[in-house]
Amino acid sequence: MNTDPTSPAQPFEIFLVAAPGLEPVLCAEASDRGFTDPTMVKGGVTVTGGWPEVWRANLELRGATRVLARIASFRALHLAQLDKRARRVPWAEILRADVPVRVEASCKASRIYHAGAAAQRIERAIAEELGAPIVKAAPKKTGKSAEKNSGDAPEDDTRAVQIKARIDDDLCTISVDSSGESLHKRGHKEAVNKAPMRETLASLFLRQCGYDGREPMPVVDPMCGSGTFVIEAAEIAAGLKPGRSRSFAFEQLATFDPARWQDLRGNATVTPPAVRFYGSDRDAGAVTMSRANAERAGVGAWTDFAHHAISDLTPPEGPPGLVIVNPPYGARIGEGKSLIPLYHAMGQTLKTRFAGWRVGIVTNEAALAKATELPFQEGGVSVSNGGIRVTLYQTGVLGE
Repeated sequence: MNTDPTSPAQPFEIFLVAAPGLEPVLCAEASDRGFTDPTMVKGGVTVTGGWPEVWRANLELRGATRVLARIASFRALHLAQLDKRARRVPWAEILRADVPVRVEASCKASRIYHAGAAAQRIERAIAEELGAPIVKAAPKKTGKSAEKNSGDAPEDDTRAVQIKARIDDDLCTISVDSSGESLHKRGHKEAVNKAPMRETLASLFLRQCGYDGREPMPVVDPMCGSGTFVIEAAEIAAGLKPGRSRSFAFEQLATFDPARWQDLRGNATVTPPAVRFYGSDRDAGAVTMSRANAERAGVGAWTDFAHHAISDLTPPEGPPGLVIVNPPYGARIGEGKSLIPLYHAMGQTLKTRFAGWRVGIVTNEAALAKATELPFQEGGVSVSNGGIRVTLYQTGVLGE
């Protein structure tokens, strides 16, 4: 692996973190967005490029949870070797001496097995070679006191850039978390309901259902909560970049070029969608928060939110499209029996009124999906949502 990722002539590996199970969907998105050599791996997708590609991945990719720039890779069989080789990483070309750094390490099937000790060696290398203050990550008390540096920064310093070191089969890979806060935090959703769908997950589910915004396809969510599916669909259709309203950790790096970033950020063409996007909910508060979130996201002109029950749902005028919904589900398997009538009513409404439409339903129990009596296809993708294992159930075109 290239150990000088600051050189524009030398591309390096960029790791796009994905929700496990949705790696193929993110890989397709990265390919569509023109990233080089997108390759599926466990937990994400790798592409190659330089720092401008790191910036663009954060700005443009809807499905990535975060973007890691892999800045170095080397063998380390013991802590002394790790210390020595970590000092060879060109820290001054990547990090800034005035920005705090937090190091997180993991070890698997390696002779270095103590993650805390590994993190300490890398912290010390950065502190002594660069002089950057170190933020201690969730300190664990052991018999021996943790190694400290006189330049330690407060543990709650939100400016800190995170370095991730993974030691797997004695191979140490060092990455910079270029994102900072998780990329599902677009900067628009101030109000959320009790169990919100993350924007990154919603965008991948939309793509899995065949929605990419290229065709005039309306999207309907009859249990919209805080409006995530509707807002994501409208943004995709309009060509709005998901990271347009927030900041990123890479802005605190020595590799950051503000002028080039502003050019990249400003290079956007917004196209008013040819169709509208619809959400409804039986909770009036959810409808109010959805409207506010849509306005903040800049898609209020293309979205409609209504207050009514699922039984009052009717298809909007215009071409058929996609109904996608994240209905309530039991926290544990077997707890959703009381929800069967709701799912059955939803299924009957969709079957009788939405001929020509396709449907995607996210739930954690096969019995709940079955209660809709909808003709779901085999092989629904399964992922973790808020610690609960859920599956996306999809139909073909209803009525065919």
